[in-house]
Amino acid sequence: MKMTAIRTLCLLFLVAGSALADDSNNEWISMFNGRDLDGWKVNENKDSVKVDDGMLIIDGPRAHAFFAGSTGNADFKDFHFQAQVKTTQGSNSGIYFHTEYQDSGWPSKGYECQVNNTHGDPKKTGGLYGIQDNFEAPAKDGEWFNYDIIVKGKHIVVQINGKTISDYTEPEDAERNGEFKNRLVSSGTFAIQAHDPKSVVYFRNIRVKKL
Repeated sequence: MKMTAIRTLCLLFLVAGSALADDSNNEWISMFNGRDLDGWKVNENKDSVKVDDGMLIIDGPRAHAFFAGSTGNADFKDFHFQAQVKTTQGSNSGIYFHTEYQDSGWPSKGYECQVNNTHGDPKKTGGLYGIQDNFEAPAKDGEWFNYDIIVKGKHIVVQINGKTISDYTEPEDAERNGEFKNRLVSSGTFAIQAHDPKSVVYFRNIRVKKL
């Protein structure tokens, strides 16, 4: 092999190695310890969010578990969120991002990523609720599925079991009305929703990486 080719290969390896090193600096942050609600703050109906056998269990009337982290003021802008989710027959939940704690009601700030495979609401898992909805369930009740949310700038991607369900770029001049007026890309924390007393949903292996 000629010396110039060897130098080229060495340069390529150095560039690749540098890229991998940069990526490794963005470490995954575990959001849920599997034992208790340390790092989370639940609002109006605290008993609707429980922990058992390594799972965050959503079961009861409306409530939202907001991720506060170790500092009590978690804040994310560009990120990759991952969780494993299992729904039950007729259940409904959601994962909010770029939101903030509020004492009651549906979170008024940030996007909601839908969790619903067989609930009567036609808006199904993986959609950006009220913005880019999905009407075909990509997973089944009673089976764990992987839920990924990736946000970079104004670009939002939601994947279920590795399949992209939502791919949305918020317009620069986006305007929302009514209850969705603050459903905009910004920064903030995450919240997991207890929707109603008949909706039982399980979450585990919840983590996030800043991008």
